[in-house]
Amino acid sequence: MGKDPDSWSPTLRRYHKALWSRELPSGQVFTLMDDVPKRYLSHDSHLGSFALSSDSVIPTYLGWKRMGPIVSRAPFWKTQKIQRECYTIGGMMIWPSTTVPGAGTINGMRGLNLKIADRFDLTLECVRRHYSGDESPLSAVIDANAEFFQLFCDFGGFVDFFLLQDLVDPDMQKVRFMTCFNGFSRTGLPDTLEAYKSYLDNARTFVNARNRRIAALEITV
Repeated sequence: MGKDPDSWSPTLRRYHKALWSRELPSGQVFTLMDDVPKRYLSHDSHLGSFALSSDSVIPTYLGWKRMGPIVSRAPFWKTQKIQRECYTIGGMMIWPSTTVPGAGTINGMRGLNLKIADRFDLTLECVRRHYSGDESPLSAVIDANAEFFQLFCDFGGFVDFFLLQDLVDPDMQKVRFMTCFNGFSRTGLPDTLEAYKSYLDNARTFVNARNRRIAALEITV
């Protein structure tokens, strides 16, 4: 009770291992192992050596003090319900977990950089910009993990591999943001009650859609 499922849930780790041990755009298989000491998940082959961790990517901001004045005005029962839905596998990702000196980890910097504020849509925009050669608030840590992102060839390959199609336009050129996008000019936190409600509704829609894509794979865990 009360433990972070990203670190402590063996069921979540089995799901990640089963889901993401799959064929890369290159045709090679990204096989994940869960028996390497001090690694949550691991891949070692001629493709590279990667230590990976789980990350719940859809925050509802219930525990964020700076969001308190807005969150407190939203129906608590609804926010809690959405939070439970977002803690399903559709709201989870894996990222490289090795700390890069001067850059940190992707998981950590997503939360520490307030221009991202832990939001997955904003993180995905940073990933898109990496593939197109543009700068973003996460450029340092994403560039430090370039070998991982090279596995997927391009942004479309990354989106298809991780079943993120419902968070991008059909041509995979633009991210579908969960609130109005400000171009990283200010904080990524929803700044009004209306923006917060819109964010929650869009986050819920994405997670449920991704859960359906995952279920359609019919993978045995």
